Amino acid sequence: MPDAFKGTDVQSDIWNKDITFEKGLSYLIEAASGTGKSSLCSYIYGYRCDYSGTIAFDGKDIRSLSPAEWTETRRTSLAYLFQELRLFAPLTARENVLLKNDLTGCKTGKEIDTLFETLGLADKADKRAGLLSFGQQQRVAFIRMLCQPADFFILDEPISHIDDDGAKTMTELLMAEARRSVAGIITTSIGRHPEMKYDKTFRL
Repeated sequence: MPDAFKGTDVQSDIWNKDITFEKGLSYLIEAASGTGKSSLCSYIYGYRCDYSGTIAFDGKDIRSLSPAEWTETRRTSLAYLFQELRLFAPLTARENVLLKNDLTGCKTGKEIDTLFETLGLADKADKRAGLLSFGQQQRVAFIRMLCQPADFFILDEPISHIDDDGAKTMTELLMAEARRSVAGIITTSIGRHPEMKYDKTFRL
């Protein structure tokens, strides 16, 4: 449980519970604003540790992971779409994606071009990310997320600024990538979310 919620009467399917996320399954975490969904994603990804209890990967407490182990885990196992996106505004959309792909070697240049085209961004790939709309930036960050091996895809409000057709396309791409690598999907939502069959839904 986050330190901010200690001592409060929190009603949740996750906080103060024993939860297991399994590869190959999909999970939806529904939450009201301010109930800790982005915090939960940050805990899983290892950015924050201000929580009580234990988070374990394959039985190993993540607090025991060294910086080198975290680097390898994030490079090979955890693909994360941040709610705030964390793109580099001065770089082009393509350069933002290549920063990740150059570290992982996951996609070919042709595959990246196809992702830009499929998501309606072919004419935006060489524009600076800071000049794109938030919805366009969201799609760029989504492409970047796909450019790495993954045991789990973690998506924090991934379609908040995406129209229905774009959201459908993103969902289809996500499901195809998850099937290919037998990866799990963890999606948070305070409203709209990717329309897919979830194996389990939690209320945060």
